[in-house]
Amino acid sequence: MRPFAYVKPADVAEAVRVAAEPGARFLGGGTNLVDLMREGIERPDTVVDVTGLPFDTVDELPGGGLRVGALVRNSALAADRRVRTRYPMVSQALLSGASAQLRNMATVGGNLLQRTRCPYFYDHASACNKRSPGAGCDALDGFNRSTAILGVSESCVAAHPSDLCVALAALDATVEVRGREGTRRVPMADFHRLPGDTPDVETALATGELVTAVELPPAPVAANSRYRKVRDRASYAFALVSVAAALEVRDGTVTEVRLALGGVAPKPWRATRAEGLLLGGPADETAFRRAAEAELAEAATREGNAFKPRLAAATITATLRELSKGVTAG
Repeated sequence: MRPFAYVKPADVAEAVRVAAEPGARFLGGGTNLVDLMREGIERPDTVVDVTGLPFDTVDELPGGGLRVGALVRNSALAADRRVRTRYPMVSQALLSGASAQLRNMATVGGNLLQRTRCPYFYDHASACNKRSPGAGCDALDGFNRSTAILGVSESCVAAHPSDLCVALAALDATVEVRGREGTRRVPMADFHRLPGDTPDVETALATGELVTAVELPPAPVAANSRYRKVRDRASYAFALVSVAAALEVRDGTVTEVRLALGGVAPKPWRATRAEGLLLGGPADETAFRRAAEAELAEAATREGNAFKPRLAAATITATLRELSKGVTAG
């Protein structure tokens, strides 16, 4: 590991001032950054430890939403009674990720910023545009079982690794960030970027900007929600496909639906095409499957991940079917 400076700022102003300097990186739980530093992928000149800043609470918002500080630990958020009651998909997503020990360290803000687990990104002997812009992408014709099938480009097919972010995308969450120009709020749908020709630019953050909170808006439909994750083993594995879904049904008709996918795109994928087909239609197996297949109709598969559209469609259908049971109002 190469030498670096360590700074623990006294307040947010100092944090963003130091982080605006070239080569600076924020440190929260460290569950991703430290690994990347050990692998020589991240080589910061300065590590800015923000764990002393006052962003570790979950607070009520007017109307029934929640403001989640960026330093709230994943385990604490998953256990919060308000989250488990109002947004069960969030708690389920958190509990499906990593191990209990890592959840005790990992922060909400860090979860938003974690980088891909594509094996070529971690392998210095492989070409990776995300790690070294312009180098190429060995995943295109290599081992691509875990790679993305939606929103990809010829520059990058790496899938986004987060479980929490999929639930946040489904809920239309907002990310609060602080920089030298002040505070701004970024819709979750716009926070992560598709690769295009610049897969190394992964978020909408400007240099030195710090994630300070995530806001969950009031969403009564989210009380009837699920996060379903399909993976190669039962624990400590990233999603091949995951689904965050919330559903409201009245008199056999879908009156509200939220749907987002993980493991299939370079960012959390909001399934707007499927939502549009479902809304106002029948809450039955045929409609669920038709909407799922429409969402995946433009999937760009390769030899190793050709199973993903079928798996994703089946997972969406099963999740919606589960949510539709017992929620129909007469």
